[in-house]
Amino acid sequence: PLVFATVGTTQFNALIDAVLAESVLKLLYEQGYRRLRIQVGRGSEPTLPTSAALDIDWYRFKDTLKDDMQDASLIVSHAGA
Repeated sequence: PLVFATVGTTQFNALIDAVLAESVLKLLYEQGYRRLRIQVGRGSEPTLPTSAALDIDWYRFKDTLKDDMQDASLIVSHAGA
């Protein structure tokens, strides 16, 4: 199962850092998630953990988030800029 974290067109490094925290990654794994996809928008390039149990990928922008949202079992976002 996929977790999709998105910040849209803004930057929200704190949200990205939070989902990449070791404790959060461990919790997601324990809940059965195996992949994490992160859309970082204008934020900083994330530092991916080298020993995460989840498969993690990221990107800045796509024409649409529709496919990622449909593929996700869990979506993590913010409430607006």
